[in-house]
Amino acid sequence: MSRPAARRASRPPRPAAQRPAGRAAPGRFSKRHLHVVVLAGGAGERFWPRSRRHRPKPFLRVLGGETLLEATLRRARKVAPADQIWIVSGREHARAVRAEAGIETSRHLVEPLRRNTGMAVAAAARWIALVDPDAVLVVLPADHCIPDSSAFAAAIRRAAMAAAQAGVLVTLGVRPTRPETGYGYIQVGPAAGPAHPGLHRVARFVEKPEASRAEGFVREGGYLWNAGIFVWTARAILEEVEACAPELGRAVALLRPGRSGGFTVASLAAAYAAAPSVPVDVAVLERSRRVWTLPVDFHWSDVGTWASLAQELGVAPGQNRLVGGQAILHGADGNLVWGNGRLVVLLGVQGLAVIDSEDALLVARLDGSAEVRRVVERLRAEGRDHLT
Repeated sequence: MSRPAARRASRPPRPAAQRPAGRAAPGRFSKRHLHVVVLAGGAGERFWPRSRRHRPKPFLRVLGGETLLEATLRRARKVAPADQIWIVSGREHARAVRAEAGIETSRHLVEPLRRNTGMAVAAAARWIALVDPDAVLVVLPADHCIPDSSAFAAAIRRAAMAAAQAGVLVTLGVRPTRPETGYGYIQVGPAAGPAHPGLHRVARFVEKPEASRAEGFVREGGYLWNAGIFVWTARAILEEVEACAPELGRAVALLRPGRSGGFTVASLAAAYAAAPSVPVDVAVLERSRRVWTLPVDFHWSDVGTWASLAQELGVAPGQNRLVGGQAILHGADGNLVWGNGRLVVLLGVQGLAVIDSEDALLVARLDGSAEVRRVVERLRAEGRDHLT
């Protein structure tokens, strides 16, 4: 999705006396109100042909024995009890999610349609608020790599305290280690104040800059990678959805509580049919006046492409990596290979992703592997959905 490069600066939240009628004033933070929302509805198209609609990226074992979803749930349990972890996914993955996560249906929001993260986040906030009106929500994508779970948990607790006490929307910003063009950036604004050391207001968001701009951001400092990890109260995010994204707010207003918890089937279908398909970043964060960021130093990757997986696995000049299957690499250098039963042979080639699956084989330059999503679009346009 193409977006303008820069977004309007966020401003600090209004003092309680200036808040519009009905807006909740900031409160005290209590760990018993901390909930984690895991977003497991993405398609993972840039991981084709291994990631498919029936088994998308969060279910792949790409970094060891755990799937990415299992690793995310393990991190989630570092910050909230198991009965306060919630998952949002599509219908096609509902059974697999429940089997892998061991989650009860009362904490699993099954989306009837794909509507991006804006509706997923808003519906989850409304769902959890029915159970805990004072809930503080930690929103986690199900397919990220964060090896240091202790540092992650410590950062989440700091962000949660700020979200609860100041009534703000907090996004974690990772200090960049390279001029990455595949990530969005956050420009760091003024310090949030002595009550919340280390947190800053957001000056603006910059979406996936060109290489020269990314190099400038790293050189200048003051810019962070937008990790897509958010912390806010259920009240605050629902208020900002209503204020910043009225169409999304009207869709959320259609949701009706069910007798046994959650929403009625009819209202869920109606709400999703009316909802726009828009990321929460675009719908709310880039328009809100209540956005802060917490800079963090722990290692993070969204493992979004074959190139980023190769980097996580240490692929470099002189280093090949075999994820699975069997391979012979002769005179080959800096390649990522994922076999599927049959022997894969690379002879005298460099910098490739060679990904084999039951019915498709991808051979691509690692530095251009993000374009594989164009292949998925073409397959769908040609009516070859069984390959996607």
